[in-house]
Amino acid sequence: MKNKIFNPIIIFIIGLILGIASKLFDIYTEILGNIFSEFSIWILFGTLISIYSDNKKKAMINVFLFCIGMLITYYLTAYITHSVYGWTFIKGWTLFACVSPVFAYFTWMTKEKGILPIIIRLGIIGVSVFSSMFLFTFDIFDLIINLILVYFLFFKKIKRFN
Repeated sequence: MKNKIFNPIIIFIIGLILGIASKLFDIYTEILGNIFSEFSIWILFGTLISIYSDNKKKAMINVFLFCIGMLITYYLTAYITHSVYGWTFIKGWTLFACVSPVFAYFTWMTKEKGILPIIIRLGIIGVSVFSSMFLFTFDIFDLIINLILVYFLFFKKIKRFN
């Protein structure tokens, strides 16, 4: 089942669907719009995609395709619905998508043993909490998302066959 879900084509399609959903949430629902407009939820999705991918290379491909898929449909939906968007955000998120394979590479390593994976885990949690507190408004949803992130990074065991 895991191999079917974490297939790059499926991940790309999930990114496409979440891009549309995220933009529609921005337009039509305040709560979901706020949740899907913050970094913490995307850090969680990227982390899950990375750690459940079979290897580092697949993690890099999956996260990149997820991000690109999401961007394509998010901004296409914004264009079609005549929603507010700016080129600065498009450029910023595109840059993020282009470097996301590097983040995925290191995130995949968080389930390995040693001090480096612990440092990477703490860094991921730190970035998520920092972005929630200082770039957005930290709320109960950010707390829940960050607790889920802590669970998957520090407590959830992932079986690897490499």
